[in-house]
Amino acid sequence: MTTTTGTGEPTLTVDELAARAGVTVRTIRFYSTKGLLPPPAIGPRRVGHYGPEHLSRLALIEELQHHGMTLSAIERYLEQLPPDLSAHDLAIHRAVVASWAPDSAEDATRAELERRAGRALSDVDIDRLAAMNVLERAGTPDTFRVDPGLLALGVQLLGVPIAHETILAARTILMEHTRSAARALTHLFRDEVWSPYRERESDPAHVEAMKSLSAHMQPMVLQALVTAFQRSLKEELRAAFVDGGRGDGA
Repeated sequence: MTTTTGTGEPTLTVDELAARAGVTVRTIRFYSTKGLLPPPAIGPRRVGHYGPEHLSRLALIEELQHHGMTLSAIERYLEQLPPDLSAHDLAIHRAVVASWAPDSAEDATRAELERRAGRALSDVDIDRLAAMNVLERAGTPDTFRVDPGLLALGVQLLGVPIAHETILAARTILMEHTRSAARALTHLFRDEVWSPYRERESDPAHVEAMKSLSAHMQPMVLQALVTAFQRSLKEELRAAFVDGGRGDGA
């Protein structure tokens, strides 16, 4: 049974965490021994309790594995992240990483979807998740194509009082700007790194090495994008709602 911390934040047993994340308990324990997951909070009877940050970190690990990163590389990647990242911050990291990956959606029934979400989902909730591109309806009723990593972030956003139309507009803005950034970075790498290298090197092995380098650059670029976006967003929100709200009498 799910319990809560002293602050009212829900916690999960290792079995509940495994069910929510779609992995085995053995996998969770293995990641913990490798240092990929922080230790759980120890409650009464020495039972470990896990929080939302563990769930988000598991989703991020899964996404990095989809990119072909080894556990050692994932460990180095996670070590570079700020130690105080919240579950929401980790979910944002995963969402940005997922934008580079092939479609990783899975088929799920309504019951499976709610089990992974950790709560009941109304038809309105389903529509909002679809608007956020977390899922789409499949050919049969109550069957969905779900992005399991984005699901945790989408469920968190269900509690935010934002209109359905606003979510669609926000998604359009994000897609436009991320595509523009990806296009510009790709052109920069092609023109400044790839083309000059290819002109100098004719060895096929060297060319393949450069292709491999471009793939391994993705996590570094993604981390830079997330960090820059988070910093810019905080500055804009502060200017709009904190500094701007003080008026002339501040």
